[in-house]
Amino acid sequence: MFNQRIKIKQLLSGTATGIEVVVMGWVRTFRNNQFIALNDGSTNANIQIVASLGEFDDAILKRITTGASLKIIGTVVESLGKGQTVEVKATSIEILGDSDAEKYPLQPKKHSLEFLREKAHLRFRTNTFGSVFRIRHSLAFTVHQFFNDRGFLYLHTPIITSSDAEGAGEMFRVTTLPLEGAPKNDAGEIDFTQDFFGKSTNLTVSGQLEGELGAMAFSDIYTFGPTFRAENSNTTRHLAEFWMIEPEVAFNDLEDNMNLAEDFIKHLIAYVMKNNIDDLQFLDTRLAEEEKQLPTEKRSGLGLIEKLKFVVENGFERITYTEAIEIISSGEHERYLVEQHFKKPVIVTGYPAAIKAFYMRMNDGCEPGKETVAAMDILAPGIGEIVGGSQREERLEKLEARMNAMHIPLQEMSYYLDTRRFGSVPHAGFGLGFERMVQFVTGMTNIRDVIPFARTPKNCEY
Repeated sequence: MFNQRIKIKQLLSGTATGIEVVVMGWVRTFRNNQFIALNDGSTNANIQIVASLGEFDDAILKRITTGASLKIIGTVVESLGKGQTVEVKATSIEILGDSDAEKYPLQPKKHSLEFLREKAHLRFRTNTFGSVFRIRHSLAFTVHQFFNDRGFLYLHTPIITSSDAEGAGEMFRVTTLPLEGAPKNDAGEIDFTQDFFGKSTNLTVSGQLEGELGAMAFSDIYTFGPTFRAENSNTTRHLAEFWMIEPEVAFNDLEDNMNLAEDFIKHLIAYVMKNNIDDLQFLDTRLAEEEKQLPTEKRSGLGLIEKLKFVVENGFERITYTEAIEIISSGEHERYLVEQHFKKPVIVTGYPAAIKAFYMRMNDGCEPGKETVAAMDILAPGIGEIVGGSQREERLEKLEARMNAMHIPLQEMSYYLDTRRFGSVPHAGFGLGFERMVQFVTGMTNIRDVIPFARTPKNCEY
C-alpha cells in the first residue's frame, strides 16, 4: 500500500525515537542542502527532515524546492533544534511532484491577504489559512454534535425553491429558458410554465420555511447548508454564497430561542478552544501584530483567545430595540453597542414590525402604528449581526392578516399556513451565519478569508 504515512501532527506530538516512519507533505524550506521543513496540512508545525550530506544524489537534492511534494522514509531521532522534540533522519527521499521555485507564487516570506485572495487555490498552504480552515472544520463538526446531543433532527431543506423566505427579492433565478427569445405569456411576461419546474424558481435565501414544516412533526430540527443573496454588497461582511445554520423548535418561545442561541454560540467557541488551541494561538499572535498597526482607539483591547474566553464565561447582554436606539442615538453604528458600550455580545429584542419579516410573532398590547414583533438579533464584537431569529407567528388569523398587509399571496403559501390550520403550536428559530461565526472565532477581518472560494459581486473564480 502506497499510503502508510504518519501525519506530521501525530508525529510531533510523540516522543518515541528509533522507529521507522513514512511522512509525506510539501516543502516549506530547504536549508543548507540538508534540512527540509515538511508540512502536510495537519498542523502549522513542520517536521524537520535531515538529509545527511553525501547520502543523496545531487539530482534529487536540486528538485527539493519550496512547494515540491515529497515522500520520506526515515528514522525518528531526537531533535537538537528549537521548537520540536523529534525530527526524521531520511533514508529515502522520493519526489512526488516538482515545483519550479522561480514560478511558485508562495515564496517563504509574508504575503498580504489581498495577494493570497488572488491565489485562493494555493493559500491553504499558508499558516494563516491552515489555521482558519482547520478551525472552520471543527466548527462545522461541532454544529452537528451540538444538535445531535440535544435530540435535534438534521433536515436537508431545498437549495432550489419557489419561495422567498425573507421577502427581500434579492435572489438568483434558476431557469433553463433561453436568455434570448424566452417564451412569453399573454401579458408579455416570461412564461415560466414552460420552464423546467413549471414556475419561477430561485436559489434559496433561507431554509427556514421548510424547517418550520419539519418542526411541526419532529419538534426539534436544524438545517445547515448553503444560502444565496444577490445583493450588490462589496463589504468585508457580505457574500453572495454563504452557509447558514437554522434550528426550528416547536414549543419554544422567544426566551427559549435566545437561550438556545447563546448556548449554541458558547458551545462552538468552547469546542474550538479545546481542540484547536495551537491554531488559535497562532491567529492570536497574528491579530496582535496586525492591531499594532492600528490607532489605539481602533484596537479591540482583548486578544483573540481572551475575547473567546470572555464570551464563553459571561452571559450575553439582553436589551430591547428601544434601549439600543437610545444608546446609539448619538449616531454610532450598531457595533458601538458591543464593542464600546457593553464590550460583549448583545441580544436585541422587540423590533418594530414594519422592518421585520411576515412570519415573526406580533407582540400583544402594542399601540396602533407602534406594533413590535418577538424578534431577536445577536450582535458580536468585530462582526455585527451574527444571529437573527424570532418566535414565529403561530396564530392563523394574525399571520394571514400580516401576509395580506405585506402583499404576500396566501394561495401560494397555503402549504405553510396548513401548519397553523392543523395543530399549530408556539415555535421559534434563528439563523446563524456560519462564515460570520468563523470570522468571530478566528479574528479574521474579511469574510472572504474564511470561506474557501468566495462568491462576491463580479467575482466567481474557480
